[in-house]
Amino acid sequence: MPWNPGENAVLVSVRGDDAEEIAALWERLAVGSTVVRPLEPASWAPLYGMLRDRFASPGCWTSRPTTRADPPTSLPAM
Repeated sequence: MPWNPGENAVLVSVRGDDAEEIAALWERLAVGSTVVRPLEPASWAPLYGMLRDRFASPGCWTSRPTTRADPPTSLPAM
């Protein structure tokens, strides 16, 4: 979905560790929304989806992989 200033200036991003919780939230917000990409597994996450809610705000929904290590909070000294 291309970004058009003033047209879709807000993007809601919902991320979580619990795929079941993300799916439940998706199901509730998807009512009356336009699904741009269904909530389904993606190569980078167990679940990923995009929709435009009933208020015309685009949103991304992602559940974090459970097997991926979290990125470091700081860079190592060189």
